[in-house]
Amino acid sequence: MKAHHIMTHHVITIGPDATLADAARLMLSNHISGLPVVDARGDIVGIVTERDFLRRQELDTRRKRPRWLELILGPGRMAEEYVKTAGRKVREVMTQNLYTASEEASLAEIVLLMEKHRIKRVPITREKKIVGIISRQNFVQAVSSVSRGLPDPTPDDTGLRSRILATIEDHHWAPIGINAIVRNGVVDLCGAITDEHVRQAIIVATENVPGVEQVHDHLAWVDPMSGIYLLSPQDDMENPSLQAKAS
Repeated sequence: MKAHHIMTHHVITIGPDATLADAARLMLSNHISGLPVVDARGDIVGIVTERDFLRRQELDTRRKRPRWLELILGPGRMAEEYVKTAGRKVREVMTQNLYTASEEASLAEIVLLMEKHRIKRVPITREKKIVGIISRQNFVQAVSSVSRGLPDPTPDDTGLRSRILATIEDHHWAPIGINAIVRNGVVDLCGAITDEHVRQAIIVATENVPGVEQVHDHLAWVDPMSGIYLLSPQDDMENPSLQAKAS
């Protein structure tokens, strides 16, 4: 399988001149833990993640070192850390040393990249433009689909997947980050919703796409206030021992 078979197509991004508060609100409202940063030309220039919110001046969680160690580290290193902990703009705190992959990269290559650099997500790019993103959750979704013994996706499956995602994203009620894995017309829907009516709408929209034979619902309901999520009714029936979890 290749990156384009499982990646999330609709990627939420943010500009480098946006405030860190804007980034936080965007991440919270869409239940995501990282935002690719793109410039005015649409080129990816960095990424801001939950990790960038840990060591912050306003939370008094800055790293505190003895004076002798600060002298050893030098003014440059200390100034760099100050910008990361006190910066208000995305460009000041984002990670600029990016690890990306192409749409044709194998899943094994993506995993190696994640493990080698200890990262949780890999932006998928085409000529510096972001076209998707793969996180650990995408691998969970892929394993869930593969475990039923379905064959690898074909070119027809890839085209059908694109039509399904385009159909869902065309509706204003559709949440960001809905993903679909397609094999022989069988569709596994994954992602988070905050309203059960949206679940049914996504399923119906998918069923109405020509070529869809069967739909499996793995959409998780998320409480926007507490962050608690519940398995889809279908997953719950297949795994009765699983309970509600905190995201």
